[in-house]
Amino acid sequence: MREIALIGKKIGMTREFYKSGKLVPVTVIKMEKARVIQVIEKEKRGYKAVQLGYGKIKSSKLTKAMKGFFAKKNTEAKKKLKEYRVSNTENYKEGNEFGLEIFKDTKFVDTRSKTIGKGFAGAMKRHNFGGLRATHGVSVSHRSHGSTGQRQDPGKVFKGKKMAGHMGDKLRTMQNIEIIKTDLENELLYLKGSIPGSKNSEIIVKSSVKDIKKMTVSEKIKAYEEAKKTPDKKKK
Repeated sequence: MREIALIGKKIGMTREFYKSGKLVPVTVIKMEKARVIQVIEKEKRGYKAVQLGYGKIKSSKLTKAMKGFFAKKNTEAKKKLKEYRVSNTENYKEGNEFGLEIFKDTKFVDTRSKTIGKGFAGAMKRHNFGGLRATHGVSVSHRSHGSTGQRQDPGKVFKGKKMAGHMGDKLRTMQNIEIIKTDLENELLYLKGSIPGSKNSEIIVKSSVKDIKKMTVSEKIKAYEEAKKTPDKKKK
């Protein structure tokens, strides 16, 4: 089940307290259940995959083609469809639903979401430039980015030059984010730290791609408590 992902809605941030008194900032995500719309076999397309549907949508907002597609699959219409390549399709059957239980034994996850849009921003805000001096003839250009081009050779501004422009509103992936706790009853996922995006923004959550061997917060606290119990050997 680790090859598929769930889509959630960012509710906001809060904090989680441990018995030891440690405080951890967390981002709360309201997760949606994913339904298997179709299972794609290798004989048909040349690869194994599973198509999942997320969210509800009014039938009036669907095209005729999509209405026919969902009617053929004998399932309710879904707002978003995503396809995931899987190594084994035997675990998936059309109509099955997956929720937070797929992260039951998972300690770390990867998230993908859109950053908050900042509009048109200058070079100092967008790229952390220092700006020009406030003295010695610098006139009305204190926050400008200064020289952009070169001399006659090459006589152009290179692509990717750090300048003023549109800031934010870009897809960003955060890796190895620790799951602090899961609330299966309310379908809430508590992730350590902050995650890009404004409130109510869409966040894709899937199991961590990398093999993480670091300790979780609860494991660290447990190790610390055990270390306190063991008496230190007296120095001879």
